[in-house]
Amino acid sequence: MISTELLFLININKLQSVIARKFDSLSVHGLGFNDFVILYVLYSSSESKMRRIDLAEKIGLTASGVTRLLNPLEKIGLVSRESNERDARVSYVVITPNGKKVFEEAKLSAENITKEILSSKKGKSLRMVNELLFDLGGNIQ
Repeated sequence: MISTELLFLININKLQSVIARKFDSLSVHGLGFNDFVILYVLYSSSESKMRRIDLAEKIGLTASGVTRLLNPLEKIGLVSRESNERDARVSYVVITPNGKKVFEEAKLSAENITKEILSSKKGKSLRMVNELLFDLGGNIQ
């Protein structure tokens, strides 16, 4: 037998796979789940931009991992790079106007997928689990 805590983490891992598979199979405006999360974080940030390292930390990836995800988004014009006028070593990731438009459209599809995965009957439980995940290091609200 394994601990309840370990079983909880195993189930979170499985849920993450289910979420990614659902998003990817329905192709939410051509975005994978990680792409959607990146656009959400940028869309929600002040000035709609972040340093790459801050974006990586916010979504739980390495700097190189986030760069790999950003390259295709940059190629299709959903995000762009912006240099820092005061420090040439620092660059920002900026959500473009087209990126904002695609995010807003994709958000509706994402909400529908979410309703399929998590029924509204579980509202109180979802709030409790969300608080727990936030306490454990999930930092996106």
